[in-house]
Amino acid sequence: MRSDMTLEHLDVLIIGAGISGIGAGRYLKTELPGKSFAILEARPAPGGTWDLFRYPGIRSDSDLHTFGYEFKPWRDKESIADAPRILAYLRETVTENGLDDHIRYHHRVVAASWSTADARWTVEVDAGGQRTRLTCRWIFSASGYYRYDQGFTPEFPGRERFSGPVVHPQQWPDDLDYAGKRVLVIGSGATAVTIVPAMAGTASHVTMLQRTPSYILPVPRRDGLANALRKHFGPERGFALTRRKNIAQQRAIWSFCRRYPKAARRVIRWVNARQLPRGYPVDEHFNPPYDPWAQRLCVVPDGDLFRVIRDGAASVVTGRIASFTETGVLLESGEELAADIIVTATGLNVQAFGGVPLSVDGEPVRLPDTVSYKGMMLSGVPNLAYAIGYTNSSWTLKVGLLCEHFCRLLRHMDDHGYEICRPEVSDSAMPTRPFLDFEAGYIKRAVANLPRQGDRMPWLTSMDYLSDVKLLRAEDVTDRELHFSRAATPAIPEARSAAPGSRSAQPKSRSAQPESGRRL
Repeated sequence: MRSDMTLEHLDVLIIGAGISGIGAGRYLKTELPGKSFAILEARPAPGGTWDLFRYPGIRSDSDLHTFGYEFKPWRDKESIADAPRILAYLRETVTENGLDDHIRYHHRVVAASWSTADARWTVEVDAGGQRTRLTCRWIFSASGYYRYDQGFTPEFPGRERFSGPVVHPQQWPDDLDYAGKRVLVIGSGATAVTIVPAMAGTASHVTMLQRTPSYILPVPRRDGLANALRKHFGPERGFALTRRKNIAQQRAIWSFCRRYPKAARRVIRWVNARQLPRGYPVDEHFNPPYDPWAQRLCVVPDGDLFRVIRDGAASVVTGRIASFTETGVLLESGEELAADIIVTATGLNVQAFGGVPLSVDGEPVRLPDTVSYKGMMLSGVPNLAYAIGYTNSSWTLKVGLLCEHFCRLLRHMDDHGYEICRPEVSDSAMPTRPFLDFEAGYIKRAVANLPRQGDRMPWLTSMDYLSDVKLLRAEDVTDRELHFSRAATPAIPEARSAAPGSRSAQPKSRSAQPESGRRL
């Protein structure tokens, strides 16, 4: 290990080479070409989720016109894309933007400690089994929100008694042969409704066992209007128009569901009933006990889940598991479901910042004691930004805005000679609530270990794209809650760093000014 005097130093260290980390690298290289940066990726390839998951049918559940990058038009005729096409899109982005030389594979960050005196992070890295260190001015965490090495599986009584394979989608075996087999998929979320129709054509029968139904909507795999716009206006303009259309559509659906939950429930039920066989028990299997968008809506391209149910290739059972048996699962109702293979599509293990322990001046950072600032930084933690997307819309919509804002913030600091940026809550009596107001099981299990959010800006975690466009793209990067300083000097709020009207109190460049001419 090199001594501190010879450690490699970077302006920005990006953790993770998934869709967020690749995007962050591209924004840094384009907006701040003089900055040195590296992207550390624990796995052997880029792509994050889209390279990790290998289960049958894996695809996006958002359209790629909004899930993809604003700077790189989606050109495929299908808007809902499978993992191989998404992965190809991400790899193209890496190559087109010259990010290959910045990504270091088999590099897993194991700890990060901040020194205010030195105005830098010291980062411990496991590089293919070798421990090393480097320093950086900023960390941008794009490591996702769940554990890559382990999915969530409840403790099922008698699991060891089952004679066949029990598989979690996050660790899908390459050699799993399910042809002609009876497959039982436990779960009703996005992964389950993807796997069931994908396996139904090969398995003898697929049963989806759910404890609680989910809201499920059929969506067209191909967006006819998007393809027409691309053909008429060309790929760039057509993509921009489609992106605007889809953003408006996503916001309208979410707003309608939240404002008129009873009406939304009736509409979704009506759509489901039209997709299912006559006399099908819709209320038993497709009518959740919670309001629409209390949990994320699941989408099924071209209604593929409903199609395999109509065809008899798949079925849905709603009930609670009493125990596993040698030949399947016994429900509390007394019904037994026979299976040759059981797939536990039971969710993720949420993990913030890749589980990397953080410390500031020797004190460990306890995430539940921090408050999220603009949904991208943490109170009391200097020079750390992170990427978190929307739970009610396409993930990448927000990540793109965060990356833009991050670059503006760094440019502002350069213009004013600042080295340290630290959000601080000025009102110690401000009420806080969970970082994500979401009823999904994987969020509820982790909420006690996550940061909090406040009841006002900039401490609210916004889930509205247009509000974030104003906050992150148009408004000043500074406010009274964000404190700037240089190494080994007391931090002062930017808003109070000089008398009103003095030159140092005024923005010195466009970095602190609203940016004009940007597309939505």
